[in-house]
Amino acid sequence: MFLGIRYRKQQKEEAIVLNSIISGNTSTGVTLTEFILCTGGALVLGILIAAVHMYKNRYTKNFILTLTMLPVVVEAVIMLVNGNLGTGVAVMGAFSLVRFRSVPGNSREIGSLFLAMAVGLAAGMGYLGIGFLLVLIVGAATILFVTIPFGEERGQGKDLKITIPESLDYSGIFDDVFEKYTDGAELIKVKTVNMGSLYELHYQVQLKDQKLEKAFLDDIRCRNGNLNIVCGRIASEREEL
Repeated sequence: MFLGIRYRKQQKEEAIVLNSIISGNTSTGVTLTEFILCTGGALVLGILIAAVHMYKNRYTKNFILTLTMLPVVVEAVIMLVNGNLGTGVAVMGAFSLVRFRSVPGNSREIGSLFLAMAVGLAAGMGYLGIGFLLVLIVGAATILFVTIPFGEERGQGKDLKITIPESLDYSGIFDDVFEKYTDGAELIKVKTVNMGSLYELHYQVQLKDQKLEKAFLDDIRCRNGNLNIVCGRIASEREEL
């Protein structure tokens, strides 16, 4: 019996945390206290979302400011409408704004924007407890996956540009070198330079061992007549959605 009373008490406490802080009768509007609590909670949640987005990520101050204020804006829009139809239209309009961003964003930026909007929706309906739980779960998962090597590209990817004389047939000339030092090599493009007297070969390679890069380049120099060789990190591409 004691366990049953304790269990019901725990259920009641959880319901208090997850229930809306806005009174059930929304036709008369919200009180000043409810508005301040929801707005303050949305702002705090926006700051938490921005902090998670900044963790081991490239960002701009304007985007972080947007992430911070977006839950507050969405919360205000939801509070200003009454009835299920108005709420639905407001939510659809708010989420459609993601399509009209000024610059293309990567997948993590889009995820942060949708999280901010979802939190703003929860705050606008008074479910601050659900909003905090959502930010806590998604934020912890984001930090975990960013920290561990989950989803990282394997191998040491390099951009390799080799200049060879026009008299040299580049088809397969470096195959044995690539087989020795790399896990894979792909010829991306070929172009002529110096009035057509030289070829520039552009490869993308996956080195077996980063420490053997100098030996790798030395072997290539023996094949291309000690002409120019450029080896660098592959330029990161932004995953657009």
